[in-house]
Amino acid sequence: MRYKIIVKIGEETKTLTEQFPSKNIEIIQRGNNIKLKLIAPSDLEIIDAKIYYKYKFHHSSKMFLNGYQSWTDTYEYNYNGRMRDAKRLPNTLNKAYNFDMYGDAHFTKYLPRHLHGFDFAYIKDKKNPISIATNNSNNAFLLIDFSYRHNKIRLIADVKGKKLKKGEAFTIFDYDFNDNIESMMANYDKPLKAEKIFGYTSWYNHYQNINSQLVNECLDSLDQRFNLFQIDDGYETFVGDWLDIDKKKFPEGLEGLVKKAHDKKLLAGIWLAPFVAETKSRLYNEHPEYFVKDEFGKPIRCGGNWSGFYALDLNLEEVRAYIKKSLEYYMDMGFDFFKLDFLYALGVKDNDSKTRAERTMFGYKFLREVLKDKLILGCGAVIAPAYGLFDYMRIGPDVSLKFDDVFYMKFMHRERISTKVTLRNTIYRSIFDDKLFKNDPDVFLLRDDNIELSFEQRKALITINALFGSVLMTSDNIAEYDETKKQLLDYAFALHNRAHSKSYEKKKNKILIKYTLDNVEHELYYYTHKGIIEELK
Repeated sequence: MRYKIIVKIGEETKTLTEQFPSKNIEIIQRGNNIKLKLIAPSDLEIIDAKIYYKYKFHHSSKMFLNGYQSWTDTYEYNYNGRMRDAKRLPNTLNKAYNFDMYGDAHFTKYLPRHLHGFDFAYIKDKKNPISIATNNSNNAFLLIDFSYRHNKIRLIADVKGKKLKKGEAFTIFDYDFNDNIESMMANYDKPLKAEKIFGYTSWYNHYQNINSQLVNECLDSLDQRFNLFQIDDGYETFVGDWLDIDKKKFPEGLEGLVKKAHDKKLLAGIWLAPFVAETKSRLYNEHPEYFVKDEFGKPIRCGGNWSGFYALDLNLEEVRAYIKKSLEYYMDMGFDFFKLDFLYALGVKDNDSKTRAERTMFGYKFLREVLKDKLILGCGAVIAPAYGLFDYMRIGPDVSLKFDDVFYMKFMHRERISTKVTLRNTIYRSIFDDKLFKNDPDVFLLRDDNIELSFEQRKALITINALFGSVLMTSDNIAEYDETKKQLLDYAFALHNRAHSKSYEKKKNKILIKYTLDNVEHELYYYTHKGIIEELK
């Protein structure tokens, strides 16, 4: 192991390495755990921090690197694998839609013949398997870089711009480097109180085109197996104006729907994006001072959804007060379950004295503090900081009504809408389920109308979601299912609740999946490029 820490003291830049030991660097190694702490000799700013390992990659190596946030594509890469860098898109596209802001492209270099991820990684290799897991989400995200052509592993702490006062100690690295994959999640063992979810969400059929009558009809269609009814985006006037429920769509508000859900013994869920507001919102237009600014004093745009949207500055007491008031508004209505979206927005600013991890953890802790014992599902969120704070977490991008969305989107950012991508994420991020939180793989859809997935693709979607997730959601009216769909839903429900001994193994463009249900062992192939499954036994 080698390290390099670069700091700026006044106008002088100083490099600290293991070749020139410093009393200001403290390294503690206990078993497989490594910590590196910096004690500032003077007021300083951290410029860079890296740890290097030699590692012999093989052409048969399979490399898992966790993507930056919920929607980022995450799976096992082969040797010579490549990642799509949104910064390489034409400037006109990024200027119009800010594709580079959804993930890590605006602060991470995508190097040729390198693969990288955040906080969790492993290498499946017959001769030398390894795993890496962070314990440092409070302080700094851990960027894990595999340089497979040069046989090197770089661990990079996301600490650029972090300022310390003289004598202040700061843990830059804290991670486990294991020689087996099974121990990767060993430190993440807090008991999870949240139960599995079988629920309905309004989004993947009606999107923002919802109203009181439609939502009531959807609620009426649910049978006794459901335990959640969630109202998604479209009830508010504009994103950010959470206190303004659209009176044309919901003239009587939402309280009646909450009561009706509770009368049916269902949790009542609501969707919000608490850390952002769109251009058309009153909040954005009446309070421009509430938003994170770049070095030129301009608000930072986080993406192209809605009318374009911007990040709120949680350093401001007024902003925190507004978010708290908004969340309490829905708590007072009786909502039990909060799907909180676009939470990556906390990490867009990198010109203050805090790290991205510190800003993110501050925001997530704030949400938990406000919502108390309410259930939280994080979405569009950074994975590691959610541990111990969120009950559920989306672990893939949005399901598309086409298998891989419209053809040109496959050339865009890593967080794009795609059923193809989210199914892979569901399988490979299953290592987090019941460890960090309970996994939400997004919806299954079996209906025939308003959808372009083939029936075989829809069958694969519900099967894999039921096997590898703890949240099973749909936007279908299941009362309209024919007998074939009813039987498939019954089987998925059995998988969701009783399947165990689940495993997967990548084999080129297919994945061998094994599981046990009611003492019967099953095997199937999932074909990743076609989106279909083949039962083996």
